[in-house]
Amino acid sequence: MAAGWVGILSVELHFPESRSLKDKRMHLRSLKAQLQNRVGASVAEVDHHDTWQRATVTLACVAREYGEAARLLDEADRWLHGQDWVVTRAEREVVTLED
Repeated sequence: MAAGWVGILSVELHFPESRSLKDKRMHLRSLKAQLQNRVGASVAEVDHHDTWQRATVTLACVAREYGEAARLLDEADRWLHGQDWVVTRAEREVVTLED
């Protein structure tokens, strides 16, 4: 039985225009909604919760084949790099239960 593939992307973001936690959270709400709509990803802020110009978010997407999971991560990464914030670090991995 095939287990499928999970694509994981963790990115550290810098919000140079953010002047408060409220500003940062506005960006993060939009980011989560866009990635969910574009690639069906689940997204969580995993670090820098109380810092108003930094955030680390991790997203996960599931696919039947390795190539599809990698394509979804590519699309998410491209979108993240094209926004008003700065991506300062990005790490990605595609895994299966058999790994």
